[in-house]
Amino acid sequence: MRKSEHSLFYGVDKITVITYALLVLMGWLNIYAAVYNEEHQNIFDTTQKYGKQLIWISGAIFLAILILITDANFFTAFAYLLYGTLLLACVLVPFLGREVKGSRSWFRFGDFGIQPAEFMKFATNLALAKFLSNQNIEIANARKSRFSDLIKNYKNTIIAAIILGMPLLVIKLMQDETGLAIVFIAFIITLYREGLSINFLLFGLFSVLLFVLSLVMVSKTLIIILAGIAALSLLLIKRSRKNIIIVAVIFGTASGVVLGTNYVYNHLEDHQRVRIDVLLGRGTVNLKKEGYNVNQAKIAIGSGGFFGKGYLQGTQTKYDFVPEQDTDFIFCTVGEEWGFLGSSVVILLELFLIIRVVFMAERQRSDFGRIYGYGVACVLFFHLAVNIGMTIGLMPVIGIPLPFFSYGGSSLWSFTILLFIFIKLDANRLIILR
Repeated sequence: MRKSEHSLFYGVDKITVITYALLVLMGWLNIYAAVYNEEHQNIFDTTQKYGKQLIWISGAIFLAILILITDANFFTAFAYLLYGTLLLACVLVPFLGREVKGSRSWFRFGDFGIQPAEFMKFATNLALAKFLSNQNIEIANARKSRFSDLIKNYKNTIIAAIILGMPLLVIKLMQDETGLAIVFIAFIITLYREGLSINFLLFGLFSVLLFVLSLVMVSKTLIIILAGIAALSLLLIKRSRKNIIIVAVIFGTASGVVLGTNYVYNHLEDHQRVRIDVLLGRGTVNLKKEGYNVNQAKIAIGSGGFFGKGYLQGTQTKYDFVPEQDTDFIFCTVGEEWGFLGSSVVILLELFLIIRVVFMAERQRSDFGRIYGYGVACVLFFHLAVNIGMTIGLMPVIGIPLPFFSYGGSSLWSFTILLFIFIKLDANRLIILR
């Protein structure tokens, strides 16, 4: 029995590993279909993207094994160092990296490139988990207070926001990678699980709703409606001084969001405004220009029907009608060739993995493991929802990969590291129990 504790796979959640392997394999096959070249039919041909993806997959397997043989305490001890190092890399890459598709966010090594922003996700998750779990230990020893009281402390909430905000601002402002930057917002769900007031989430959702309504309605009309709601609220609740102040503050803040929306919208970059217009159907969308990607994606997915056209039989795929079909729009290949049935299988597999991670997070004996686990689930769910949402026209096109499916070494490696660190932490809990 003691010998098994030193085994590579001791305590490893095999269901999670098998699900991961299935998604990576299916992703590789779809990359082959998305960029299929009749002159290079060998899927192992490293001159083609599918051959290069196999190299990235091999590297991912190596990284997974390396993580599993590493002491789990390493990730706790060096969480801040990893966070600082990768944050520094994100700061330096605009100066030392190469420009790819208009963004200087890549370090190039011959034909291969590494994007530090992708790896910032697991590093931020580690740093956030260490900060919150360390604070919990200190408070528990000092005052024996509940962990949920920690997040309610504004000082710790602000520090947690800084941990999340620094990479977000660096990636957005210095690298102009909006898609990768907003992924860090997903960690707010982790804070909510650890006791953050639901009022913060409601405020965020309400602000987004107001932002959208401000773009499709006349600002004065919307403010009049908000004033009516505020007046009705005062009639229905106890009109104490405190409640009046609260209603007035909410109305003032909401009005500020409405009035500030047009300013923010007008100061967005042209392509960002176009994507919002396409999503909201504002004005006339030119399907040969700004609306081309989403329109072709819908055609590809819709043409697959229930069972799909068959593997390597997708006409939208074969004739390159959909741009970036091996990366951001990889789900179009699934929809066209595998149909509704195959698309459902992919989505269910991704959701199963996320739910499995949440289940594993709840069984952790350490705060660090639980917090990190929820961070993994939040990142995976955000990527899944936004990536599929933008291919079917429910989300703006912001360019983030489908986990374990999209072509690219940085995304595959970063997702692999993110997941397998948690698999290692979960396996370590059995050793702690003994």
